[in-house]
Amino acid sequence: MVKAYGPLMSMDASGTLADAITFSKWKGRNYVRQRVVPANPKSAAQTAMRAMLRFLAQIWAGLTAGNKATWDDLAAQSAVSAFNAFVGSGQSRWNHFDSPSKEYPPAEIGAGGTAPTTTISAGVKELQLSIADGATPPDWGWLIHRSETTGFTPSRATLIAAIERTATPTIYVDTPLETGTPYYYRIAGFSDDGVKGVLEAEKTGTPT
Repeated sequence: MVKAYGPLMSMDASGTLADAITFSKWKGRNYVRQRVVPANPKSAAQTAMRAMLRFLAQIWAGLTAGNKATWDDLAAQSAVSAFNAFVGSGQSRWNHFDSPSKEYPPAEIGAGGTAPTTTISAGVKELQLSIADGATPPDWGWLIHRSETTGFTPSRATLIAAIERTATPTIYVDTPLETGTPYYYRIAGFSDDGVKGVLEAEKTGTPT
């Protein structure tokens, strides 16, 4: 970082010039530095955490008033909103490879469900997963794990999506994918109070 005095004939220049250098101010002093493009890491663990975050953020609006009220005490303890308490708890549980819960504290007595039966259809740079209920459907949703290696063991880092269960079958489209590359999936249900169900045997598909 180089300290600058009156950069570009101005005492308060800011912004990026020619995608090469950036002018800004730190602690009241003007400076100029090389432009750096922030990295957007996409490790398996980060992708999985983002998948869970996406699910939690989207599902909050559909929770009942009663569900949401259970998060008030936890939210007050950390001086955050009930929404933030819900999302933070869900992320923390997934970090320990536990599924989220609609209410706090998680009762963990519900039905995660028996293994589903998934049919995979190939499309252009995509695979459509048709997830049919097992003998006992989950109380809330499906956890979709994916790998490019067969025989993989699902973990918190292999999650690509958490989705709400709909009337059977539940449809999920995995895209964009590499044409001609085989992908392997294992899916399990999860309950609305934090119980994971039985994993389905591995299924595979190859996008066209």
